[in-house]
Amino acid sequence: MRYFFLAYALVALLVVGIFGFRGQKFTKPPVRVFADMDEQDKLKAQKPSGFFADGMGDRLPVAQTQPRGFNPDGSPAIGGIPEYEFGGLTGYYHTGHIGDHYGSGMPEELGLTEANAGELIRRGRERYGIYCAVCHGASGDGNGITAAYGVPVAANPNAKLNAISPETYPDGRLFEVITAGKGQMSGYGANIPVRDRWAIIAWIRTLQAAKASPR
Repeated sequence: MRYFFLAYALVALLVVGIFGFRGQKFTKPPVRVFADMDEQDKLKAQKPSGFFADGMGDRLPVAQTQPRGFNPDGSPAIGGIPEYEFGGLTGYYHTGHIGDHYGSGMPEELGLTEANAGELIRRGRERYGIYCAVCHGASGDGNGITAAYGVPVAANPNAKLNAISPETYPDGRLFEVITAGKGQMSGYGANIPVRDRWAIIAWIRTLQAAKASPR
């Protein structure tokens, strides 16, 4: 047993001697068994690079490519799929706010008519099923599949979307919650394009209207 403790102490001294105490500062690069992603082959903005013949790290776009957010015709879609917009834009369409207040109704930027309103609602139903129904339930009753796994969504009145009236939750407020999140709900601004957020709101209002109508 005595030799075991001596060997243990020797190993401990070797480890401390090689790697040092936690928080100790070194002037030389640390000894790493697994480098992980501490060092990466990448180009930093406005930095030189020996990889290219001209020594410049910044490169022009590849010919015949189209960067996101710069469609030549200004359209917000590529191949029918809504393009992800840049953040920080202002106005009701991008924020849900009109001045210091939440707005109500669908923005003019959607270009809604009697002919295409149904298309927006159908898109909203699809997107709602992908992003929202898992917690809020297919009918907006707050009884999504997550409730079966102990996630206390249904206990939150705001999770029951069919009970949220336009008076207490204007369309602009719903847009802000979808974008930035609220309570246990994370924001979906980075996942759902602006137009799709309004489509989801249109579908939520459709669910509410269906619940309120006589059967």
